[in-house]
Amino acid sequence: QVQLVESGGGLVQAGGSLRLSCAASGRTFRNYGMGWFRQAPGKEREFVAGVSWSSGRPYYGESVKGRFTISRDNVKNTVFLRMNSLKPEDTAVYYCAADPTGWGSPRADFGSWGQGTQVTVSS
Repeated sequence: QVQLVESGGGLVQAGGSLRLSCAASGRTFRNYGMGWFRQAPGKEREFVAGVSWSSGRPYYGESVKGRFTISRDNVKNTVFLRMNSLKPEDTAVYYCAADPTGWGSPRADFGSWGQGTQVTVSS
Protein backbone atom coordinates (compact mmCIF):
# COMPACT_ATOMS: atom_id res chain seq x y z
CA GLN A 1 0.00 0.00 0.00
CA VAL A 2 0.91 3.63 -0.40
CA GLN A 3 -0.02 6.62 1.72
CA LEU A 4 -1.65 9.56 -0.04
CA VAL A 5 -2.24 13.14 1.11
CA GLU A 6 -4.26 15.59 -0.99
CA SER A 7 -3.97 19.37 -0.89
CA GLY A 8 -4.88 22.42 -2.95
CA GLY A 9 -8.62 22.52 -2.53
CA GLY A 10 -10.52 25.65 -1.63
CA LEU A 11 -13.16 28.14 -2.70
CA VAL A 12 -13.10 29.47 -6.24
CA GLN A 13 -15.40 31.47 -8.49
CA ALA A 14 -17.06 29.76 -11.44
CA GLY A 15 -14.75 29.89 -14.43
CA GLY A 16 -11.67 29.90 -12.25
CA SER A 17 -8.92 27.34 -11.80
CA LEU A 18 -7.36 25.22 -9.08
CA ARG A 19 -4.53 22.72 -8.97
CA LEU A 20 -4.82 19.78 -6.62
CA SER A 21 -1.78 17.88 -5.43
CA CYS A 22 -1.45 14.36 -4.07
CA ALA A 23 1.75 13.49 -2.24
CA ALA A 24 2.50 9.76 -2.12
CA SER A 25 4.84 7.77 0.07
CA GLY A 26 6.07 4.29 -0.74
CA ARG A 27 8.86 2.84 -2.81
CA THR A 28 6.45 1.25 -5.31
CA PHE A 29 4.90 4.56 -6.35
CA ARG A 30 6.34 4.42 -9.87
CA ASN A 31 4.53 1.14 -10.51
CA TYR A 32 1.11 2.50 -9.55
CA GLY A 33 -1.50 4.01 -11.72
CA MET A 34 -2.99 7.08 -10.07
CA GLY A 35 -6.45 8.52 -10.12
CA TRP A 36 -8.67 11.30 -8.86
CA PHE A 37 -12.22 10.76 -7.69
CA ARG A 38 -14.79 13.11 -6.25
CA GLN A 39 -17.89 12.79 -4.13
CA ALA A 40 -20.57 15.35 -3.40
CA PRO A 41 -22.87 14.99 -0.37
CA GLY A 42 -25.51 12.34 -0.94
CA LYS A 43 -24.03 11.27 -4.27
CA GLU A 44 -21.96 8.34 -5.49
CA ARG A 45 -18.22 8.60 -5.83
CA GLU A 46 -17.29 9.61 -9.38
CA PHE A 47 -14.16 8.92 -11.39
CA VAL A 48 -12.56 12.19 -12.48
CA ALA A 49 -9.17 11.37 -14.00
CA GLY A 50 -6.44 8.75 -14.00
CA VAL A 51 -2.96 8.16 -15.38
CA SER A 52 -0.89 5.01 -15.98
CA TRP A 53 2.61 4.57 -14.58
CA SER A 54 4.19 3.19 -17.77
CA SER A 55 3.03 5.33 -20.68
CA GLY A 56 1.45 8.21 -18.80
CA ARG A 57 -1.79 7.67 -20.67
CA PRO A 58 -4.55 9.82 -19.16
CA TYR A 59 -8.17 8.91 -18.58
CA TYR A 60 -10.93 11.44 -17.95
CA GLY A 61 -14.50 11.35 -16.87
CA GLU A 62 -16.85 12.69 -19.50
CA SER A 63 -17.97 15.63 -17.38
CA VAL A 64 -14.43 17.01 -16.99
CA LYS A 65 -12.88 16.12 -20.34
CA GLY A 66 -11.28 19.15 -21.91
CA ARG A 67 -11.24 21.10 -18.64
CA PHE A 68 -9.12 19.00 -16.27
CA THR A 69 -5.60 17.70 -16.76
CA ILE A 70 -3.87 14.99 -14.73
CA SER A 71 -0.10 14.68 -14.49
CA ARG A 72 2.52 13.09 -12.26
CA ASP A 73 6.01 13.88 -11.06
CA ASN A 74 7.70 10.67 -10.02
CA VAL A 75 10.77 12.46 -8.69
CA LYS A 76 8.61 14.22 -6.12
CA ASN A 77 6.15 11.31 -5.79
CA THR A 78 3.30 13.68 -6.54
CA VAL A 79 0.21 13.58 -8.74
CA PHE A 80 -1.56 16.75 -9.86
CA LEU A 81 -4.98 17.65 -11.12
CA ARG A 82 -5.23 20.97 -12.93
CA MET A 83 -8.85 22.10 -13.02
CA ASN A 84 -9.83 24.88 -15.41
CA SER A 85 -13.19 26.44 -16.24
CA LEU A 86 -14.64 25.26 -12.96
CA LYS A 87 -18.39 24.97 -12.60
CA PRO A 88 -20.59 24.86 -9.49
CA GLU A 89 -21.32 21.20 -10.25
CA ASP A 90 -17.63 20.46 -9.73
CA THR A 91 -18.12 21.13 -6.02
CA ALA A 92 -17.15 17.99 -4.11
CA VAL A 93 -14.53 16.37 -1.95
CA TYR A 94 -11.72 15.22 -4.20
CA TYR A 95 -9.80 12.05 -3.40
CA CYS A 96 -6.52 10.73 -4.71
CA ALA A 97 -6.22 6.97 -5.22
CA ALA A 98 -3.53 4.46 -6.19
CA ASP A 99 -3.99 1.51 -8.56
CA PRO A 100 -1.49 -1.33 -8.08
CA THR A 101 -2.26 -2.75 -11.54
CA GLY A 102 -0.57 0.29 -13.04
CA TRP A 103 -3.29 1.37 -15.45
CA GLY A 104 -5.10 4.13 -13.57
CA SER A 105 -8.16 3.49 -15.70
CA PRO A 106 -11.73 4.10 -14.52
CA ARG A 107 -12.37 0.41 -13.76
CA ALA A 108 -8.98 -0.29 -12.21
CA ASP A 109 -8.56 -1.68 -8.71
CA PHE A 110 -7.79 1.45 -6.69
CA GLY A 111 -6.81 0.15 -3.29
CA SER A 112 -5.27 3.12 -1.47
CA TRP A 113 -7.04 6.40 -0.84
CA GLY A 114 -6.20 9.80 0.58
CA GLN A 115 -8.28 11.75 3.08
CA GLY A 116 -9.74 14.12 0.50
CA THR A 117 -9.66 17.85 -0.13
CA GLN A 118 -12.72 20.09 -0.46
CA VAL A 119 -13.34 22.01 -3.68
CA THR A 120 -16.16 24.55 -3.67
CA VAL A 121 -17.12 26.50 -6.79
CA SER A 122 -19.42 29.49 -6.36
CA SER A 123 -21.71 30.75 -9.09
